[in-house]
Order: sequence, then C-alpha cells, then structure tokens
Amino acid sequence: MNVHSHKREMSLSSLDSPRRAADAERRRRILEAAERAFVRYGFHATTMQHVADEIGMSAGNLYRYFPSKEAIVEGLCAVGQAERAQAFTQMFAHSGDFFEAICASLREFVLNRPAEKAQMIVETWAESGRNPRIAAMTRDIDAEVLARLEKLLDAAKAAGVASPDLDSRLGASFFFTFVGGLFKRLAIEPAFDREKEGEMAIGVLKALFSGAIPVSGAPQEGV
Repeated sequence: MNVHSHKREMSLSSLDSPRRAADAERRRRILEAAERAFVRYGFHATTMQHVADEIGMSAGNLYRYFPSKEAIVEGLCAVGQAERAQAFTQMFAHSGDFFEAICASLREFVLNRPAEKAQMIVETWAESGRNPRIAAMTRDIDAEVLARLEKLLDAAKAAGVASPDLDSRLGASFFFTFVGGLFKRLAIEPAFDREKEGEMAIGVLKALFSGAIPVSGAPQEGV
C-alpha cells in the first residue's frame, strides 16, 4: 500500500468517529424538538417545517437526517425501545424482590414522566388511527412490551413472589391496559395527583401478584 494513501485513509478514519458522534447528537436534538412540536401542534398537524423551526435549522438540512415524519417516529420508537430495555433489565436484575423492582420502574417510567412525554405517547396513539405505518409501529411496541411483561410475571411466579395461579399472559395484558390508562390521565388531567395515583397503582399491582384480582385462564365461579 502506498504510504501516502495509507496516511490519508488513517486521517479519514480518525475523522469518522467525531463526525458520527456529532450526527448522533444532532439526531438526538431533532427527536427532542419533534416531541416538543408534536405536543405543541398535535401529531397529525405537525409538519417537517414545524420540527425544523423548533430546532432552528432549515427543512432541507432536517431531511438529511430524517426523510419523513414517519422516520422521526421510528427514531422516537428506537429511543423508547432502549428505555424499555433498560427498565426491564433493572427489574430482572432484582430477582430477589420482583415486586419492589416493578414498583420502582412504575414510578420512574410512568408516574414520574413529564406530562409532555405522556402527551406525546397519547398523540402517537391517536395518529395510529389515521396512519397505517404508525399503527404498525405501535402494534410492534405493544407486542414487545406485552412479551416482556409476560416473561417478568413468569419469573415472579418462579421466584414465589406472585401467585402460581396467575395467568402471566392475561396478567400482562391487564397491567398493560392499566398503565395505558395512567398515561392517558397523566397527559390530559392538569390536577393528576402522582402520589395518590401511585399508591393506587401499587395497590393494584400488589393485588395482581397476590391473586386477589381474578386474572387467570380458568373460568371464575359464577361466570
């Protein structure tokens, strides 16, 4: 290999890492700006120009990073997926006390979320009814979360901290629906009492684990 050519390749390679880091940081800032725009204008009404204005760049430059609003949503979904993976990793890491670990994650990733984050999630749900591509993304996220919750409940039962009669699949579905309701209320209720609602949510979770809520695959008496 020519010495000058080798040096040139090394020089270009040394520039790649800072450039990639700068691009990643720019993409992160664009996604944050998009969230703010979605909350301000509503998901459906937000345009790429709104996002560009929010971050203070030209629309042409924005399209270099994200070619469409759907691509921005895909980016937000990827960020959310990483956050969910972290949350579930933390819960599985506390196998000695699954219940407390789940309660801690419920507080951190749901009850203590800024209202704007909850509003963004609700806006995405609303857009799913109009945009098939967004709907497909939402279904994929839901399936992922439900599968992780089911595995978590299986592990809790195996550790003896959840009722052996609890149907993990149905229990995951029940808890998923319950948390969805919390997100909706957090998004639209200015007087949402996080502490009071948190106590209620933990009480519901405790009842689910103990088997007091009849969530099982077997028919219930009188049904």
